[in-house]
Amino acid sequence: MIRSTSAALLLAGLLSLSAGLPAALPAQVGDQEVPTLAPLIAEVSPTVVSIATRATVTAPANPLMDDPFFRRFFGLPEGQMPERRRQVQSAGSGVIVDAERGYILTNHHVIDRADQIEIVLNDNRRFEATVIGSDPGTDIAVLRVENAPRLTEIRLGDSDQVRVGDFAVAIGNPFGLQHTVTSGIISALGRTGISRDGYEDFIQTDASINPGNSGGALINLRGELIGINSAILSRSGGNIGIGFAIPVNIAKSIMAQIIEFGEVRRGLLGVSISDFTEETARAFGVESVTEGALVQELVAGSPAEKAGIEVGDVIVQVDGQRIRNASELRNSIGLKRSGDRVRIELVRNGQRRRVNATLDQASAPQAEAAVEVPAEEIHPGLSGATLADYTGTGQPYTGQGVIIESVAERSPAGFAGLRANDIIVQVNRVRVRNTEELRAATADQDVLVITARRGTRMIVLQIR
Repeated sequence: MIRSTSAALLLAGLLSLSAGLPAALPAQVGDQEVPTLAPLIAEVSPTVVSIATRATVTAPANPLMDDPFFRRFFGLPEGQMPERRRQVQSAGSGVIVDAERGYILTNHHVIDRADQIEIVLNDNRRFEATVIGSDPGTDIAVLRVENAPRLTEIRLGDSDQVRVGDFAVAIGNPFGLQHTVTSGIISALGRTGISRDGYEDFIQTDASINPGNSGGALINLRGELIGINSAILSRSGGNIGIGFAIPVNIAKSIMAQIIEFGEVRRGLLGVSISDFTEETARAFGVESVTEGALVQELVAGSPAEKAGIEVGDVIVQVDGQRIRNASELRNSIGLKRSGDRVRIELVRNGQRRRVNATLDQASAPQAEAAVEVPAEEIHPGLSGATLADYTGTGQPYTGQGVIIESVAERSPAGFAGLRANDIIVQVNRVRVRNTEELRAATADQDVLVITARRGTRMIVLQIR
């Protein structure tokens, strides 16, 4: 009996051979021919690189340094002690997309805040790389290596043609193990909700993706790049068969803008929106539409206003693409360039209309002075922390929340595990965008389950 894995490979080989593709080719083993992906991997592996980064971070200060007696005893100067700094290293993967100019695609989070970036080729040659630009919103970054001869670039596929059930191969450097190859299928398309504050349209695959695979290649059986491996869903940090890749068509668009402008000039429609659901439809007395993005507010002089969009309209399509909720509209517009002309279908008073809009450029949020709030005024379990509204002006988190400005030593907040620069985004599963929402979410609550951003990670703390 043929095992399921062998059957899958055999099917892959037969499909590729029948289509005339150079993928799963038969190899001679004794007197029999068996399907293998070896020729495909040999062709693509030189295009995938290992990325090693070094960065300088601020280490937590020794609390004894704040003790005047300690400083006097050891003859240390009065006043605030200088911050301690230390070097940290991390690893990831990248894909060579332009051998002549030395361009490499990877994830933003792989190279974020790196002081030094080194790439290692399949033949163990090493080169220093520089960042051409990166985009936290899509988690795409473009690197460049100069004076690197004999580079091999990958062929770019069309992620719009990818189907659920297609065979896929992931190549990267999980846990520092260079050029590891795993295979699987495309499990789902258009996945969202993985990165709450990013622009999402992920390809889901069961090809094993682990830490270190980030920025690596997801390819089809033609050897074409169809995605940049970016994230996994895991409780332990290891693979459980649910990995996510950024579609190559999104990566190409972002890369083109980064190379041309050194930044991403993201499209802006100029509307404030929310999900339009069946409950909203009943409240509106509308029967013709039960999903979409409800326009709650228009920015004066915005492309939306100029196009004739009105408050109360329900946007249901952009350029023929179905819009089921506010997140999909945000992704659809945010992944387009400023200056792009888009066709929008909307429903107004039960009647469908079509308008055209030319997108403006989305500007970066401006920093505002934070108003500090003593945490004990909100909840006794937060005593010792100083809070302020966070309006998305920092990196890597660009959403809203409540930032911990400081935490007093040996305070309830400190014992609970809160640290300075943590950003609270949920309390007891209630979204929190500012201190007033935090106050409301904690009212009459004895136990707080806080979800917060700490750097690039999400943490959960229980406070009693």
